[in-house]
Amino acid sequence: MAALGVTAVMVVIECMEVGVSTIMKAAMTRGMSQFVYIVYSNALALVILLSSSFIFYRKRPLPQLTVSILLRIFLMGVISLQMFLNTGIRYSSPTMSSAMTDLTPAFTFLLALISRMEKLDMRLQGSQAKSVGTMLSVAGALTVTLYKGQPITGVPSQNSSIDESLQVLPSNWVIGGILCAAGALGISLVYVIQTWILKDYPSELMITVICCLYVTVLSVPVSLIAEKDPNAWILKPDVELIAIGCSAIFAVSLRSVVHAWVCGKKGPLYTAMFKPLGMIIATFLGVSFLGDTLYLGSVIGGIIIALGFYTVIWGKAQEEEKMVEEKGNSNFASCSTKAPLLQNRSVDV
Repeated sequence: MAALGVTAVMVVIECMEVGVSTIMKAAMTRGMSQFVYIVYSNALALVILLSSSFIFYRKRPLPQLTVSILLRIFLMGVISLQMFLNTGIRYSSPTMSSAMTDLTPAFTFLLALISRMEKLDMRLQGSQAKSVGTMLSVAGALTVTLYKGQPITGVPSQNSSIDESLQVLPSNWVIGGILCAAGALGISLVYVIQTWILKDYPSELMITVICCLYVTVLSVPVSLIAEKDPNAWILKPDVELIAIGCSAIFAVSLRSVVHAWVCGKKGPLYTAMFKPLGMIIATFLGVSFLGDTLYLGSVIGGIIIALGFYTVIWGKAQEEEKMVEEKGNSNFASCSTKAPLLQNRSVDV
């Protein structure tokens, strides 16, 4: 039941994350700067998280903070800026963003191998499946990024021919895909670093508060340099304000705390495995509400990514099953060696 509850929470969080991305895309389409968006959403989230931490830790002791923990959270904060992902969404769409974040399980698996959070033995069927699944995920992401194909939804322009629809994506779409892929790598790094921190400092909410503080402080000078128009910092009381509010509450605050909690309970790979679900949700929202055109390349790439994702998960399940069997055999052997000692005991009457 506990595992089912964690799964349900992650599904809900993924739905909320794609919804926030869709609202953010709509706000950016109307001219909102992604740099202003990052500063305001993190600043508002910091207020929410600080208020929540005062209430939550009012009668709970906090683990002791050390310089090492603060430095690790600072590293996570630098990566959590996610300038790449937000800029990528501006150049492309939420559908492209979710397609590229489908690379997160593959990136997380590779980083977990490097950090020894995962093991790889090519003699085992599970390890072979994880390796093949990783390569399929990369191939699918490249297909979505570099191949457009014929439009499946929407009416193509009368001036465009079939040959034009089979050409590769325009340059801004390719740039958007590359930036979103870099953002996916950043998400994987955050998962791994977060799991590393939680082993020594098991306090998900406080880690999120400190990380949000770092992100807010770091994003201000970066955004001031990148966004030179002072009028961009004046928010309009429309979808821009809604996007910042939704991001602060659901993305930066709630999602970050839940991801930290799941990383601590299940590990970084389990947290990353839910990312491909966003592809289905983002496609529906993008086509239905933003007027995005669904192309054949996105469908083919999404299918390849899904196959790679589930191959990795199947391999992970095989390895866990084998570990349980080996542990059971070890316990049985231990009991067998102790049995003769019990039989040889003599009881004086």
